[in-house]
Order: sequence, then structure tokens, then C-alpha cells
Amino acid sequence: MFEGIEFVNKEFFWLLLALPLATLWYVLKNKKQTAELKISSLKGFKITNPWLPKLRPLLFVLRLLALALLIMALARPQSVDVSTKTKTTRGIDIVMAIDVSASMLAKDLSPNRLEALKKVASEFIKGRPNDRIGLVEYAGESYTKTPITSDKAIVLRSLKSIKYNTIIEGGTAIGMGLATSVNRLKDSKASSKVIILLTDGVNNTGFIDPKIASELAVEYDIKTYTIGLGTNGMALSPVAILPNGNFQYGRIQVEIDEDLLKEIAEVTGGKYFRATNNKKLEEIYDEINKLEKTEIEEFKYYNYEEKYRPLVILAGLLLLVELLLRFTVFRSFV
Repeated sequence: MFEGIEFVNKEFFWLLLALPLATLWYVLKNKKQTAELKISSLKGFKITNPWLPKLRPLLFVLRLLALALLIMALARPQSVDVSTKTKTTRGIDIVMAIDVSASMLAKDLSPNRLEALKKVASEFIKGRPNDRIGLVEYAGESYTKTPITSDKAIVLRSLKSIKYNTIIEGGTAIGMGLATSVNRLKDSKASSKVIILLTDGVNNTGFIDPKIASELAVEYDIKTYTIGLGTNGMALSPVAILPNGNFQYGRIQVEIDEDLLKEIAEVTGGKYFRATNNKKLEEIYDEINKLEKTEIEEFKYYNYEEKYRPLVILAGLLLLVELLLRFTVFRSFV
């Protein structure tokens, strides 16, 4: 009955304690007002059992119910309809530059570096509903996988389809990956522009120097977070392709140009991270998620509807019924 109803003046419910006291007073008073006549015998009297006097307490019950309803009305019941409107006041455009060279198939992360990255990056994308995100792939060369878009379904499908292939040139062109990402963001009107650059190797190819690409990022006010992916020491990595097309794996030394990644992050105002396992990779993306917060302004509109009127009307009807019964049906008994 009172679902979705709240009472503004709850202190009036203390008055309900008067109802049991009034009931006790009525019972005691009724006993004192009942006349008693003691006689030795009822012979000669016609005995009747009228039912109307027994219904006399109904008048008190009606008055008591009316009083309870008036107390509830004083407590001021009301329903509140809340409507919310959100406004993004500071949007962020993000490009994720992903290394797709053969070394990303190394198994020092489970099941391999690339699949571990795709899983973590997918959760990161889902957690940025108010931002635009794009994807860039790079190995020996780079290209845009997905332009920056607010359609997360498109970005997630593109991310899922990323895999190692022999179509693009082999090697690791960090400068090319960064430059392509900058090119995607340079015309953005967003308040904040961010690149998340991930690699598991060293810059060994490409015609754009990573330091030049960093300067471009600074020129367009683009912050770059860099992630070095790979365990410390040796990792089980592809070393050759077998006649059946599968990779032959061998343990090789993990080489990441951390100095270069640190410099790129520092120059552009970002931060460098090292992910040596799946858990560390998740923590890195969680930290970036916290560092790059989208400011959202929320407006709430409250519509109050007073509910005391039906209670007052019902209490009035009960009192009216009581008065009618008191001066008609129970007139001879009250």
C-alpha cells in the first residue's frame, strides 16, 4: 500500500501511542457507565437479547480509525519521482596502439601476450562508456584498425579480430605506431587526448623515429602512456615457421627498450608501465583508467506528490458515518 511512499514528518507517528491509551480509557469508562440492578429473581420479566447495544463500541472504533488516519496525514506521506540527466563535461579521445609482431605470440603471459592484452583491453574499453576510442596496429609498419568512435561495439569487434598475420611487414616500428596514433588524434576537439602504446620489443624498423613521433604528440597536446609487455629473463617465443605453417617455439631473451618507452611517456606527460604477467597487465590498465577520468555532470529532478489528502478524506467519511450512527441507529443507547 505504501510502496514508494515516504513520510516527511515521521515524528507525528508518536501520536499513535495515544490510541491504545484511548482504548484502555474507553473500556474502563464503559464499565463505570454501565448500570447494575440486583434482584432476587427474573420471574415475571420477559428476557430479550437485543443485538444493537452490543454494536455500540463500533462508534468508538470508527473514531479511533479516523484519528489514526489523521495522524498518518500529519506525517505527510508523499511519493518522489526522480529523473536523472547526465552531461559529459570533459570527454576523452583514446587511441590504443597495439604491437602485433610475431613476438606477441610469446607464452610468458597466458595463453600468449596478444590474447592476454586483448582480454584486458576489452574490459578497459567497456569501462569507458563516455569516451571515444580508436585502434592502431603496428609491426614493421602501422595502420589504423578502427578510427576513434563512440560505438564501443565496433571497437570491441575490431579488437577481437586482431591477430598476428604476415600481411604487414615484420619487425617493431614503435615510431610508426606512435605517429599513426598521433595522426588519428591531431584533429580531435576533445578536452583530453591519450595514446596507450604497447610493445614487447625494441624499435628496429620504420622510417619515423620514435623521438620525432613523440615531438608530434607534444605539439598536438597528446599524452602517451607506454607499456612494455613481457617477463623478465627468458620467454617461450616463436623462433621459426614449420612446413605445416605452425610456429616453432624456443626460449629467447626478452628485450624491451624501456629507456625509449620511458622517454616517450615523460616527454608527452604520460607514464611508463612494465607488465610482466597477466595480473600486472590488468593492474596497469586499471591505473590508467583511474588516471584518465571523464568528468560527468549529473542533474536530478525531483517531482513530489502529496498523498495525505485521501487519508484526510477517508478520516472525514469515518467521522461522518460515526455521527450518523450516533444520532440515528444508536440514539437511544448513547
